[in-house]
Amino acid sequence: MVSSTESSSSDSALNVELLEQSFEKVKPHASEFASSFYENLFTDYPAAKPLFAQTDVKEQSKKLLASLVFVVENLRKPGELTGALQGLGARHVKYGALPAHYPLVGNTLLKTFEQYLGDDWTPETEQAWTDAYGLITEVMLEGADYSEDEIQLEPSIAEVDETTGLKVGLLEQSFEKVKPHADEFASSFYENLFADYPAAKPLFAQTDVKEQSKKLLASLVFVVENLRKPGELTGALQGLGARHVKYGALPEHYPLVGNTLIKTFGQYLKSDWTPAVEAAWVDAYGLITEVMLEGADYSPESVSLDSPGDAVAVDTSTETDGIKPGPMLGGLIGGGAVILVILLLLL
Repeated sequence: MVSSTESSSSDSALNVELLEQSFEKVKPHASEFASSFYENLFTDYPAAKPLFAQTDVKEQSKKLLASLVFVVENLRKPGELTGALQGLGARHVKYGALPAHYPLVGNTLLKTFEQYLGDDWTPETEQAWTDAYGLITEVMLEGADYSEDEIQLEPSIAEVDETTGLKVGLLEQSFEKVKPHADEFASSFYENLFADYPAAKPLFAQTDVKEQSKKLLASLVFVVENLRKPGELTGALQGLGARHVKYGALPEHYPLVGNTLIKTFGQYLKSDWTPAVEAAWVDAYGLITEVMLEGADYSPESVSLDSPGDAVAVDTSTETDGIKPGPMLGGLIGGGAVILVILLLLL
């Protein structure tokens, strides 16, 4: 990790010189750095924002900077730094801090350093700060009497709701990144729907797609905001599933929405559309479907979510009276436009 020309702490094996040099480059922009830290924190971990509702973020930013200065200035005094960090870890227990909170700070800190260091954010610098934060965490957890095994960077992938089994943090983070482009996202959803399932387009001839888009977005917001309230969400979805039976909805209608939703998320998240994020959304839509089918008294085995690339394409080259729908579309045409409209609302 450390070359022969680089200085490191003999006790901790940290690349102290590189940590000091990189931090020195950030200090002239200290206030902006702290503001960006909290912007990144709330963007990547929106569930953390309510925790700061009663907090003066400006004052909190000053404390963040003071803490960073203290750590960097004492990197060459590991004895003093260790004692201070252990005491800090013990006090954090009284504040309600949990091991799961540490990675949020670590991930956000690394991201903010990268933004401000620019070309100076080399693999060596990133490794130096990753090692430093890992050691800080380990020492604080010792003082807090937690196990260091309970903490890891990028915890969102491992943050699983005990009740639903869904990766709630990952769902919230990814949806938050889509929200600034909400209107475009909804428009793309319908473009994808009509492209992959062209026989569905005539069903929307009398529909105001803009209004329909607003309802789609409202439904997604409702679902994401209630992921941490599985009881409420389950009841709402079961009731919705029961009502869908009256509308003539069939299990084969569900994949159209799911496949199109997954495809659209992939388009808007781009490099953030990782296999883990895709799996999280597939699992979420699968659970939504399962709960709705329970309310509708259908078997969840009757519905499956195709991969976006395997979306059923319907042959529309023949005349209208001679349309030969794919396996999922047969029930859709028989059920009429209202079925797809209701299903696209999710709620």
